Amino acid sequence: MEFFQTIDWMLLLRCFIVGGLICIVGQILIDKTKLTSARILVIFVTAGVILGGLGIYKYLVDFAGAGATVPLTGFGYNLAKGAIEGVKASGLIGAFTGGVKAAAGGIAAAVFFGYIAALISKPKIKKQ
Repeated sequence: MEFFQTIDWMLLLRCFIVGGLICIVGQILIDKTKLTSARILVIFVTAGVILGGLGIYKYLVDFAGAGATVPLTGFGYNLAKGAIEGVKASGLIGAFTGGVKAAAGGIAAAVFFGYIAALISKPKIKKQ
C-alpha cells in the first residue's frame, strides 16, 4: 500500500494527457492528410528538435514528464539537448556527436524493435 502513496497522481494525469494529445495530432495527420507515416515521423522529430533547440520543449518535459519525452517529439528534443551539451563540452564536433550520444538508447531500441516488426508484419502501401 505504501507504493501507491508515493505515486504523484497529478504527474501521471499530465503525462497521460500530453502524450495523448501528441498522439491525437499524429492521428489527425494520418486521417486528414496524404502524408506517409515516415513523413509524419520526420515532422514530429523535427518539431522536437526545433522546440528543444529554442528551449521551449523543456517546459513541456517539466510539466508532463514521460508524456513529453517518450513520443517522437521527445526524441527530437533529446537530440537537440544532446547537441547543445556536446557543443558546450567539445565545441563544434559536439554538435554532431552530442545528439547521437544522448539518444543512443532510443536509437538502439528503434533499430531493434523495427527489425522485430519487419520480421512479423506485412507492410502495405498507403492508398493515395
